[in-house]
Amino acid sequence: METDKQYAKVIEKSRQLFEKKTADYGTAWRILRPSSLTDQIFIKAQRIRTIQETGVSKVDESLEEGFVAIVNYCIMALIQLELPLELGADPEKMNQMPVADVMRLYDKYAQESTDLMQRKNHDYGEAWRSMRVSSITDLILMKILRTKQIENNAGQTQVSEGIDANYYDMLNYAVFALILLGFDA
Repeated sequence: METDKQYAKVIEKSRQLFEKKTADYGTAWRILRPSSLTDQIFIKAQRIRTIQETGVSKVDESLEEGFVAIVNYCIMALIQLELPLELGADPEKMNQMPVADVMRLYDKYAQESTDLMQRKNHDYGEAWRSMRVSSITDLILMKILRTKQIENNAGQTQVSEGIDANYYDMLNYAVFALILLGFDA
């Protein structure tokens, strides 16, 4: 039960930031292809890893903010998989998705990630609680590399889960890292 509460708190804080940024910027991110969102997630995860290794940050963004960005980019990517861009789509129209519609989709994918977390936590016995945040960062980076390989293969896999499963896993790992960092407090 504690995990469910902590998870919900992290998702709520991430959602609040996402909603505020949507009010500020609209849905300009809708112009991004899923592969571009994968690269954005990579940039955030690589920055987190660099800071973990060097102990130095020269940009005013905390590790927690980096993990929140990963949560939100993963949800954006899942939305993009559901609502792919049409060839020749007008970029201005992509930026005009109503906030209420975007937030409904955000909530849908946040709930699906919560459900997945609960199933996996049951089977794995919350093993993530014994992990280091640095190991979680490495797992996110591994999932990014897997996603990039699937994207390079035009989404085709022989035995592996698809791109969406990797986004869900990255999202859940980022939430676990945030819980371990005390972001749910």
